[in-house]
Amino acid sequence: MTGCSTRSQSTRYSKNPKTEKESEANLRYSHEQDSIRNITASDSLLVNDGEDELEDYDADSSRTDSKEILKKFTLNENAIANDFGTSKEKMLMEIIRWLNTPYKYGGNTKHGIDCSAFTQTVFKSSLNFSLLRSAREQFTQGEDIDNTEDLKFGDLVFFNTRRRVRPGHVGIYLGNNIFAHSSTKLGVVVSSLEEGYYNQRFMGGRRIEDFLQSSK
Repeated sequence: MTGCSTRSQSTRYSKNPKTEKESEANLRYSHEQDSIRNITASDSLLVNDGEDELEDYDADSSRTDSKEILKKFTLNENAIANDFGTSKEKMLMEIIRWLNTPYKYGGNTKHGIDCSAFTQTVFKSSLNFSLLRSAREQFTQGEDIDNTEDLKFGDLVFFNTRRRVRPGHVGIYLGNNIFAHSSTKLGVVVSSLEEGYYNQRFMGGRRIEDFLQSSK
């Protein structure tokens, strides 16, 4: 009597049972890898949806300190302490307070801060003006400034540093082609718009009218 046992099926449909088992194992492994790739791709899209978290510029020439900034601008710290300082002085002093703070994606404290949180915090603390949270949202606020020659102190400057997100980075223009920002590699620093990395990726600036009115 001929039966239909598992063994007889294996013998009938495969000349090598061991090879068949290996094929099934490989098929399961292939499905698992596809699932992993799908999850990884999904996570990648979520990560790249943020601003500047993968900014790869790391040049020592971007570094500066508060003394160098103070050489370029006149500050009346006593007036600022008594709340008589100009809006420009208050903003500059707030930027100096944040210098060398490390970068942290999604952070907004002295322990770590990202680019759009830095600009948002400076505007709120020095001018009591509420910027939106992300660089993309901030790019919709204020008056559009296309050319670097037209930038003024306090203008937001934006850069195309991401593949899927535009803009991917934001800073605050200080004058003399320099701007303050939170860099992923250097933390809060002052950099030059003339440096190739930023010059090639400059998308434009935005001028906040409320700031212009309060700084007159």
